[in-house]
Amino acid sequence: IDSVSADWQGELDVAIGEWNQSDALNMGIASANDSNRTRKKCKIKAGQMRVCNAAYGFNGWLGRATIGLDTNGHIDRGKAQVNDSYYWYWSDLNEKRHVMCQEIGHVFGLGHTSTDGTIQGTCMDYSMDPSSISPNQHDYDQLAAMYAHFEGYNSYDDGSHAGGDVCNAPPGKGCNKNNAGVGLGSNGSPPMGVRVHKDEYEEIWVASRRDGGLWIHHVRLVPDEFRIVR
Repeated sequence: IDSVSADWQGELDVAIGEWNQSDALNMGIASANDSNRTRKKCKIKAGQMRVCNAAYGFNGWLGRATIGLDTNGHIDRGKAQVNDSYYWYWSDLNEKRHVMCQEIGHVFGLGHTSTDGTIQGTCMDYSMDPSSISPNQHDYDQLAAMYAHFEGYNSYDDGSHAGGDVCNAPPGKGCNKNNAGVGLGSNGSPPMGVRVHKDEYEEIWVASRRDGGLWIHHVRLVPDEFRIVR
């Protein structure tokens, strides 16, 4: 679901095209809603990935990827967000591509290739080198290994049965019934839960879902030199 403004459309389109070079993926834009309210809320949606940008505040993060795991350990929904509040960081166009690519990669279940800032030549590293703005063969190999098997499981949802992005049903009823089952808040966002990892560049948070699954949040932190509010 395309929920990015024109300022990020190019980076989203490039990231989708590059990740689609993996034999394990075949992505396309299912729907688009880039209103300010939608981008700010960035509601997670079953069976799909939503990608958003907005001014989320000076909260210490540049990007955040959230994935939902069902009780079988399958990713059944996800969202990737980039934070416009640190607008001076995004003056580096390579970093716009880097972080957009990385947050989408997390939604597929990929981790980082390094945690020390060394150059790995992939958007899944932490370096600010111009070579680290796209997936590399290692990333494609990882996806091939993760998604090589078929087991008759399909988590895709085109949204047709739930009225797309619009749901006016009471909590726990109708199109909101599934949201209640996985433990989303009233604003459609998963709880952050407990921080289980922190380093110079990233935090990982995990929360339980009501259906027995998990929420996992990958949080890309703002480098110290960019934290000054301007």
